Amino acid sequence: MTSTWTLKENSTGELEVTVEGEAWKKAQKKALKYAKSHMSLKGFRQGQIPDALVKKQLSSKALYDMASEEVANEALSEGIKEHNIELVARPTLDVKEADDEKAVLVFTCTVLPEVTLGEYKGLDIKKADVEVTEEDVENEVKRVQDRYADWVVREDDDAAQLGDQVVIDFVGTKDGVAFEGGSGENYPLELGSGSFIPGFEEQLVGVKKGEEKNVEVTFPENYQAAELAGQPATFHCTVHEVKYKDLPELNDELIKKLKIENVETVDAYKEKVKTDLTAQKEREAEENFTNELLGKVCDNANVEIPAAMIDAEVDRMYREFEGRMQQSGFTAKQFLEATHQTEEAIRAQMSPEAAARVKTQLVLEAIVKAESIEASDEDVEKEFTTMSEMYNMEVEKIKSLISPESIKADLANQKALDFIKTSVK
Repeated sequence: MTSTWTLKENSTGELEVTVEGEAWKKAQKKALKYAKSHMSLKGFRQGQIPDALVKKQLSSKALYDMASEEVANEALSEGIKEHNIELVARPTLDVKEADDEKAVLVFTCTVLPEVTLGEYKGLDIKKADVEVTEEDVENEVKRVQDRYADWVVREDDDAAQLGDQVVIDFVGTKDGVAFEGGSGENYPLELGSGSFIPGFEEQLVGVKKGEEKNVEVTFPENYQAAELAGQPATFHCTVHEVKYKDLPELNDELIKKLKIENVETVDAYKEKVKTDLTAQKEREAEENFTNELLGKVCDNANVEIPAAMIDAEVDRMYREFEGRMQQSGFTAKQFLEATHQTEEAIRAQMSPEAAARVKTQLVLEAIVKAESIEASDEDVEKEFTTMSEMYNMEVEKIKSLISPESIKADLANQKALDFIKTSVK
């Protein structure tokens, strides 16, 4: 086999492979044998038709096409190896020419794009300082009181305040016509919770038991039901009850109800809250720092991402979405029906993030090459051990599912990220 490689625009190229001699003859024999085993001809048992009759029933082009399919994988493999091609999607095959002596196969390939790195070392980006205030701690403590609070019915003449709960019937109409999903009975709504359309809850401040009130709102432009997005609507509300929240006293007995190991007093709980909040804010600061840094490094780099790579990443993201839906007790189809969306619309929404993910991956891989970063075999074994402990699975089982080469590449990318982090000013 002989081959040529021509790189074209947008990380696509043509690999032309000429198959001749014994390899092509062997491919034709296999194709003929396959055709014979699937052909029916009166007077002959299936698979026993003479070769000459099989060829008469088939056009030369059909036979050559079948033979090309037989030899395509080997031809592609040889060409990729010879020209060191890094595919990122399955190639398409075109039989440029074929006869009894040879076939010329043309594979249209999408390859790993070239990345031109910009500035990625010594960037002036700093991680935010972390501080946990007394107010932060008190807000968390108040959530405990909220959890064990009682709702107490107000006197009939007492008006609802922000933070109160109103039990209401409501019917939503648009242009005087009730719409699907816009009504409810005996619904407990906490005013100020933000659980209803913006502006709805505030209009119920001041209502009393037994009152009726029309609430005028405009649905958000990005509302999930497209027929209501950006549209005005009226909700006729009937108030059955108004309740206020009676918070329990903050004492050691309340803290003991939380059943937190080694935490039985208010002071101990506040100390734990402060420690947990500090750790949480540290994680958030680190995540924001990483995202800002990667964003800047990627902005400084230039790469033309093939559509096939973005599509593949969208596929992965959609599978992740389906998994999250299943964990929530729904199917993706049920979610789409409930939100009046289509799979195509969801995928389109995912596309920009998918493109960003792909670019980040490509840029990190380029930094790995530029800085000659490597993950050792020892690093890989440590990672397999960590994964084994995390997933409670034998190391050998994990190795059967994930290749060491994949782990090595991921670790090298992480080292590249660590490298640019430690280089900031």
